[in-house]
Amino acid sequence: MADSKSAAGVNKIVLSPGKHLPDFYNGSKATFHFKTSKPDGTVIDDSKCLKKPMELIFGKQFKMPIWEECLKSMRIGEIAQFDIEKNFVDAYPLVSKSYRQFAGVWKGDTGSHCCGFTGMKEGLGHPDLDDIMKKPTDLSFIFELISVNAPGDYEKESWAMDPEEKLQSVPLLQEQGNKFYRQKKYKEASEKYAEALNRLEQLLLREKPGEEEWLELEKLKIPLLLNFSQCKLVEKDYYPVIEHTTTVLKKEEDNVKALFRRAKAHVGAWNPEEARADFRRVAELDPSLSNVIKNELKLLDQAEKKKNQEDKAKLCGKIFS
Repeated sequence: MADSKSAAGVNKIVLSPGKHLPDFYNGSKATFHFKTSKPDGTVIDDSKCLKKPMELIFGKQFKMPIWEECLKSMRIGEIAQFDIEKNFVDAYPLVSKSYRQFAGVWKGDTGSHCCGFTGMKEGLGHPDLDDIMKKPTDLSFIFELISVNAPGDYEKESWAMDPEEKLQSVPLLQEQGNKFYRQKKYKEASEKYAEALNRLEQLLLREKPGEEEWLELEKLKIPLLLNFSQCKLVEKDYYPVIEHTTTVLKKEEDNVKALFRRAKAHVGAWNPEEARADFRRVAELDPSLSNVIKNELKLLDQAEKKKNQEDKAKLCGKIFS
């Protein structure tokens, strides 16, 4: 039988009891499913429909503090309904928009989705949420508390980190990428380097271009761009290599690693003249690599000669066919 409890502006009905009451600390992460409905029963969001539970970090100034209070009253595995007055849930449209982005189902298309999402036009980009913004209403939430992890017992996602935590995570991600690279897991390595670069880009947005803090963050990008490029080079994905090594060379025009990797990528993408120019520049900057560069140029000459012969044979075939 459902158990009903009321507080100012909130009515709770326990639909299914849970196991035990967890400890809720600042920094704890709650993972839960939720279903949001209007008083007339219209469903706005349903995380089970999207197969993507919600995550909330306590003490991180969540847009709707009432959700934190509701969850703190729940046990692990409990399912409960909370009927909440509109003045406590006026920020729900913003929370819903963020969740839909987090769930990965909102791509700005004009089709409908299983939970009634419709096309982006104006406002928040979701007509149902725009309607609630214009006409606030009481809302009903059904929560199912899946788990609560104490601070330190889970790896924070980027969105949950403060700037200092993001900065501290960059070398850790780089080392994880290096470990994957040593294991020849190049896809996994490149993903770690890309994640670290993304966090640096987020931090750069907080700084004024050209100032000391901004320049320091830009420097941190160099080894990550080079490592990412090396992974892509091994995977024979040449155009990202050319793009990212060029980015490095705009900042450090004599970076030998960037020049050599770009030269190899130019060979793979068949830009022979660009490859020769980069190889020769490497030999000028680092004479100890002269034998390596001579061999690379020799291989390039052989490949170009072979390609010219193949092209000539194809041309003759077309003429006499």
